Amino acid sequence: MSLLHTVAPEHAQGTVAETYEAVNQAVGMVPNAIRMYSTNPRILKSRWQEIGYFMQHPTLSAALFACIRLLVSVGERCDYCVTLNTGMLINRFGWSPEQVRAAKENPEQAPLNDKEKALLLLVLRAVRDSNGVPAQAVASLRDAGCTDLEIFDALYHGAQQVAGDIMLNTLKVEIDF
Repeated sequence: MSLLHTVAPEHAQGTVAETYEAVNQAVGMVPNAIRMYSTNPRILKSRWQEIGYFMQHPTLSAALFACIRLLVSVGERCDYCVTLNTGMLINRFGWSPEQVRAAKENPEQAPLNDKEKALLLLVLRAVRDSNGVPAQAVASLRDAGCTDLEIFDALYHGAQQVAGDIMLNTLKVEIDF
């Protein structure tokens, strides 16, 4: 499952058990990617709360965040997250396999509205070369109607995805779905 010891759902107690219950209610299982965080119950709880925030974002779609996770993970070569988010985009958000493939090949082809597509492209640019993102890129997002919160949240989500991919890849977390 992972190179580090994790807590199995049937052995969970306290914060881990509470978080696992919330995860199980939301997705019907406790995926290995979530179990990975059980090594540190505080991080597990915090990470699950963060996931919930992005899935219920006040102004941006959950599909945008799944697309960010997918395309960042393609670049990071994280098979776990590529597989998971491909499935989410198809099964939960109604994208066709062809639309997912097209977005992987050219993110400008992602079936998102113009504002969300602009955010996606900034995030991908930033995770590849954060020093290469000029101030004008952020100003352009504001001109396109993005709020500072939306810009921050999209960028934060992409940066966190890089961190998650590093953890999943390094700890050899197995795909379990």
